[in-house]
Amino acid sequence: MPSYQAPLRDMRFVMDEMFDYPAHYAALPNGEDASPDVVSAILEEGARFARDVLLPLNQSGDEEGCLLEGGEVKAPKGFKEAYQQYVEGGWPSLAADPEQGGQGLPPSLAMMLSEMICATNLAWGMYPGLSHGAADALRHHGTDEQKAAYLTKLVEGVWTGTMCLTEPHCGTDLGLIKTRAVPADGDAYAITGTKIFISAGDHNLAENIVHLALAKLPDAPEGSKGISLFVVPKFLPNAEGNPGERNGVTCGSLEHKMGIHGNATCVMNFDDAIGYLVGAPNKGLACMFTMMNAARLGVGIQGLGLIEASFQNSLSYARDRLQMRGLSGKQAPEKPADPIIVHPDVRRMLLTQKAFAEGGRMLVLYTAQMLDLVEHGQPGEERDRAETLLGLLTPIVKAFLTEVGFESTNEGVQIYGGHGFIKEWGMEQLVRDARITRLYEGTTGIQALDLLGRKVLMSQGESLQVFTKEIHKFCKAEADNPALKEFIEPLAKLNTEWGELTMGVGMKAMQDREEVGAASVDYLMYAGYVTLAYLFARAAKQASGSLEGDDKAFYAAKLNTARFYYQRLLPRTKAHAQMIQSGASSLMAISSEDFGLGFEI
Repeated sequence: MPSYQAPLRDMRFVMDEMFDYPAHYAALPNGEDASPDVVSAILEEGARFARDVLLPLNQSGDEEGCLLEGGEVKAPKGFKEAYQQYVEGGWPSLAADPEQGGQGLPPSLAMMLSEMICATNLAWGMYPGLSHGAADALRHHGTDEQKAAYLTKLVEGVWTGTMCLTEPHCGTDLGLIKTRAVPADGDAYAITGTKIFISAGDHNLAENIVHLALAKLPDAPEGSKGISLFVVPKFLPNAEGNPGERNGVTCGSLEHKMGIHGNATCVMNFDDAIGYLVGAPNKGLACMFTMMNAARLGVGIQGLGLIEASFQNSLSYARDRLQMRGLSGKQAPEKPADPIIVHPDVRRMLLTQKAFAEGGRMLVLYTAQMLDLVEHGQPGEERDRAETLLGLLTPIVKAFLTEVGFESTNEGVQIYGGHGFIKEWGMEQLVRDARITRLYEGTTGIQALDLLGRKVLMSQGESLQVFTKEIHKFCKAEADNPALKEFIEPLAKLNTEWGELTMGVGMKAMQDREEVGAASVDYLMYAGYVTLAYLFARAAKQASGSLEGDDKAFYAAKLNTARFYYQRLLPRTKAHAQMIQSGASSLMAISSEDFGLGFEI
């Protein structure tokens, strides 16, 4: 079975030394309870829960999967008991509003817990994870009655939530949905339709499930302007607020999937199910984005957790596995062969995982500070800036970390060699689980269009400039620091190039809109690499000033990882830049009919 130890030392380096989280929390209206002692206790207890409760269920949950019997779904053995422990520990309410039964702590703390959960049992973590998106939508758009009926139960974890968006004929293009909502008694609606790929759509972990479903009213406009959002519980609350009559929403079947077997991915049938409108009629798109933005950050953290899990187990194996001798001679002469960690190519793969884990953690915790300010900061310039940065960084967190997450888990299998292909080691499960993260809550292509098309070009580049100005100021302030020259000079050049590439795509797009789609994925990956370069430069600054202390080995390793990132991973930006500049012509020149020349379909 794979092992896991939460990277608490690295978390504290990023939180306390790079981003000064203690001061950040102290400045928040709700941050006084997030004292260093409280934060430390939460991280340590979260690490214990993830390691001791969730990790032992990961492989067994994958092998057993979920079971649909008599219209009811059962999660794998041990999942329900683990969820009960999770609820009893107060984890679902960690960052929720005290008015709804929450503890009122900053959202960033919940994001750190999420990394540990995703690293140890991604499939299990999706059950409570989906509830956050549903709770956010109700918190922002629900009526007082809906909040009283559903939100407190979701916050407590007594009930769980889902997002019912996708249908058999439409995924990203939700304007094509066919699910209908017809007015019924009072303020109720009868919801009829079929939804697919619904994560945690049905299960036995909680006593009720609160579905948030998209549907169209009888007089709805065509397309996305005609989408409305409805809250549709599995059991209708009775007068006491407890689960009462069974509603007309059921699991029709379970999907047979490549990975995340322990999570129930359901086809959900709505047969005149009673639902209630959330938000204004035909304004469900805005409500949906409230759910989706929270979910997209969550999926990015899934990528980070899987990178860390793969790295830790790859490192353990590489230290233990004996194969051949080092190219420069025996490294372990007392053994029949050297451990594979002495070989340069194995080190390349390990350092790739390590750099993406540490860089990804910096990205998540930097973005988490922005989320804290948006959710709890005082209105003003700082909050507005945080909101702009959060919007810009969300598609990067989601898509970049899941792309490099899949790469890193694949490298884990490669480090294990043939053993990585065998189930009992657990490495192939990480690859299968990682694959979905590039798809759900918006594919990498959709995130790339959101970043380049909506966030950057539609704002005339203003949202990007907020971030690139921050990088510029950092480079200017450290320009004369000899310890950082190797990082500052390439970062400053890339920061300038980022603006030039953006301008180039924007000019081309004025003549041909296809240029945006042609450049978008390479643009997002370029953005991800430059963003991590900025964060590694900040980490190098902190580490270079701490090399004489008691923990000098940690800081020296941090500097070496930053150097590896700059020398071995950051050069990928050159290829992405060249592909961005190549334009759309080679992509659009061939007709759809000519794609298949040479064979018949």
